[in-house]
Amino acid sequence: MLRKIRITLAAVMFICITWLFVDFTGTAHSLRWVTWMPKVQLLEAILALHVVIVLVLLVATLVLGRIYCSVVCPLGIMQDLFGWLGKKAKKNRYTYSKALSWLRYAMLVIMGVACVAGVGTIVQLLAPYSAFGRIATMLLQPLWKMGNNVLAAVAEHYDSYAFYHADTALPNAGIVTAIAVVTLVGLFILAWRNGRTYCNTICPVGTLLSFFARHSWLKIRFDADKCKNCSLCTKNCKAACIDYKTHTVDASRCVVCGDCIESCKFGALSYQPMKAAKTNEPVDGSKRGFLITSALLTTAALAQQKEKMMDGGLAEIQDKVAPERQTPITPPGSLSAQNMAQHCTGCQLCVSECPNQVLRPSGNWLSIMQPTMSYELGYCRPECTRCSEVCPAGAIKPIKKEDKSSTQIGHAVWVKKNCVPLTDGVACGNCARHCPVGAIEMVPSDPDNEESPAVPAINEARCIGCGACENLCPARPFSAIYVEGHEVHKEV
Repeated sequence: MLRKIRITLAAVMFICITWLFVDFTGTAHSLRWVTWMPKVQLLEAILALHVVIVLVLLVATLVLGRIYCSVVCPLGIMQDLFGWLGKKAKKNRYTYSKALSWLRYAMLVIMGVACVAGVGTIVQLLAPYSAFGRIATMLLQPLWKMGNNVLAAVAEHYDSYAFYHADTALPNAGIVTAIAVVTLVGLFILAWRNGRTYCNTICPVGTLLSFFARHSWLKIRFDADKCKNCSLCTKNCKAACIDYKTHTVDASRCVVCGDCIESCKFGALSYQPMKAAKTNEPVDGSKRGFLITSALLTTAALAQQKEKMMDGGLAEIQDKVAPERQTPITPPGSLSAQNMAQHCTGCQLCVSECPNQVLRPSGNWLSIMQPTMSYELGYCRPECTRCSEVCPAGAIKPIKKEDKSSTQIGHAVWVKKNCVPLTDGVACGNCARHCPVGAIEMVPSDPDNEESPAVPAINEARCIGCGACENLCPARPFSAIYVEGHEVHKEV
């Protein structure tokens, strides 16, 4: 029964979180019971200062053991899927091994030092939910879109618009995609061969929970009188934490999957409260790693898509090229580049959810997995607040639509040499017409000649940096107007 309950809950969590990442239509986002699932990820809850969620998860671990790793964490559930495939190929493949405490605590120390030193990339690589997010966004979402595009082609053949074409290419995604591929292959090999190796050696969240799990009220326990030393429990333990020879279970590594209970043919294992007389689990006296967990912070980034534009199906229009911005643009609600760097875990959920094709991975090596904004494919519409609604780590804080329209994330800059009225001698004014806050006015290029071509004049104090002007500028490949980001956002 324990195993069936665990599998059912894990399946719901895994399917819903994966759907949230791959869905580009906003359907999953509209379901509140789906959007809260990323917010109960432990590291993200710590960074977002969601005290209630953190306390609930830690209390649940003190009572039930490390169920978080097998029921809540999507990366852990994915490893269970890989391990299940491995057991199909070869049954009873696992063995008992002693805990590599030195490695677990060393990874936690590295993560803490990286946070203090501001090396957010290391934290993002170690964060389990972020690793799953990169895999889902960079590898699974393109496949999801390809399937959608096949249906769109079929529907179009029958004059139906039930589906629409979605681009699968993501700007600046090469390095992040490579990281996702390496992570997926590495996890597959480890889980196929040895089950939960990653969780009990590298994962800082697993290490943190292990301090609480070793003192949990409910644990997997041996009845030595019933045990026949057949070793089936050890050979089916994906966490390598059951030593059938000494009748002990290392609760700090046990993820309460229930596989051992099901494999035992003699009823020698059970999931029950701690007995007052004695405990069978080996005690790991080291608690130094627990003090380091207060240093957990992060940085991240991810993907976006490149759109090929056609003019009425007749003439191909040259693709836009992103300008070289002196200061990257961060989304409304992120408050500042520093807040983004300190809280973002690089889970890629904001990139997956952006309906305007604005968010994508940073091209800067120092922030390679942190999301940044660019406007070649779309602009940040004032009525859209989806990224702030889905961010689980507090890197992009919730923002109201009316507040977004008065939040200045950057300001527009005019590039005279690219402006169409001056280069082609034709009237334009696209930037002024589409500016949602009226920060652009068309004025004569020659102040002494009212008949001279009109060019944009920008009121920087009023501009919010939404990018409508940059995106809708007809100049190619570089826009005649672009947005320069602000390190710290301001109210206008």
